[in-house]
Amino acid sequence: MEKRVVFRSAWLPYALLAPQLVITAVFFVWPASQALYQSVLLEDAFGLKSQFVWADNFTALFRNSDYVSSFGRTAVFSILVAGLAMGIALLLAVMADHVIRGATTYKTFLIWPYAVAPAVAGALWVFMFNPRIGIVAYAMHSFGYDWNHQIKGEDAFALITVAAVWKQISYNFVFFLAGLQAIPKSLLEAAAIDGAGPGKRFRSIVLPLISPTSFFLLVVNIVYAFFDTFGIVHATTSGGPAKATEILVYKVFNDGFIGLDLGSSAAQSVILMTIVILLTVVQFKYIERKVAY
Repeated sequence: MEKRVVFRSAWLPYALLAPQLVITAVFFVWPASQALYQSVLLEDAFGLKSQFVWADNFTALFRNSDYVSSFGRTAVFSILVAGLAMGIALLLAVMADHVIRGATTYKTFLIWPYAVAPAVAGALWVFMFNPRIGIVAYAMHSFGYDWNHQIKGEDAFALITVAAVWKQISYNFVFFLAGLQAIPKSLLEAAAIDGAGPGKRFRSIVLPLISPTSFFLLVVNIVYAFFDTFGIVHATTSGGPAKATEILVYKVFNDGFIGLDLGSSAAQSVILMTIVILLTVVQFKYIERKVAY
C-alpha cells in the first residue's frame, strides 16, 4: 500500500519550496531570460543604445568559422573529460573498495582535489607544465618531447583536458565508491563460488548495479565540461594559443567581456544552454533505458 505524506497546513509545502524556488528564479530564470532578450539585440559597447535585430546574431555566429570550429573543439573536450574522469574515478573506487589498511587516508587524499577551485586547479597544472620551470615539462623534455603549451595548440588542449579531468575525478570517486559499497557482498561471493572470475563478476554484477550512479555522473560530467571548466581555461591558456583552447563557454566570455560584443555573447550563451538541455534530454530518453534500477 502506497503511503502519502499529508501536510496539516495548506501553506507549509509552499513555504518549504519557496527558498529553492526563489534561488532558481534569481540565479537561473532571470539571467536566462535576460540572455535570451539580449540575444536579439545589437548593442553598443557601452550599453547606451540597442537595436532589435531578430535572429541576426544567431545567423552571424554560424557563418563565423571560429565559432563553428569551437563546436568540434568543445565536443572533443567534453567527451575526453567525461570519459577519462569517470573511467579513472571508477578504477580508483574499485581499488579503494578493496583497501583494508589505511583505507580512510587513501580515500581522503583522493577526495581532496574536489575542494580546489577550478582556477586554482588550472594554476597548479600550468606551473607543473611550465616549459621553463615545470617539473612535468622537464620530465617530458628528458624523454625527448619538447613540451610548450604557450605556442603549441595540441599541448595547450592536452593541458586543459588534464586539469579538468584531475579536478573532476574526486567528485566521481565519491559516488562510485558509495555505489560499490552498496552492492551486497553476498552476490559477489555467490558468483565467485559459481566459478565467475573477477572480470566476469565486475561485468555481470558490479557494472549493472552501479549503472544508475554511472548515468547520474554522465549527466553531471557533461554539464561540468560545458560550463564549469571556464576557470581552468582562463587560468591556464586564456583560450590560446591561436584559439586552440577556446571552447564554447570561454568564447562567450571572450566575445562579451573582452570584445564587448554583447549581443553575440548573449546569443552564444543561449545556444550553449540549449545544447546542454538537449544533451540532457537525449541522455534521459535513450541512455537511461539501459540503466537497471
